[in-house]
Amino acid sequence: MDTSSPSVFVNGALLRRFVGQKVRTVIQVMGSDMGSVVGKSTDDLQIFVRGSPPPSLTTYLEVIGIADSENSIRAEVWTNFGDSFDALNYNELCKLANGEFKHLFI
Repeated sequence: MDTSSPSVFVNGALLRRFVGQKVRTVIQVMGSDMGSVVGKSTDDLQIFVRGSPPPSLTTYLEVIGIADSENSIRAEVWTNFGDSFDALNYNELCKLANGEFKHLFI
């Protein structure tokens, strides 16, 4: 496992704490066009993702990239996560990864 450039698990609310840093999140795709995707975070906030998304998008998408602002990410890696995803569990993971169990996450 490459730990030289770790990404922080974030939801929409946590994104603002990591502007300029590498982050990882899952969004529900609400719309897309050439070079960008608009999605809903696991805590129901709107996130804009810039970059080149995969040609065919599923309902849920994992994005790894640099947080540009409190609600946007410049994507480096896009991964389709399918059409069924437990957003509530992922949201809890984000809270744990940035809370008292932060030491368990890279």
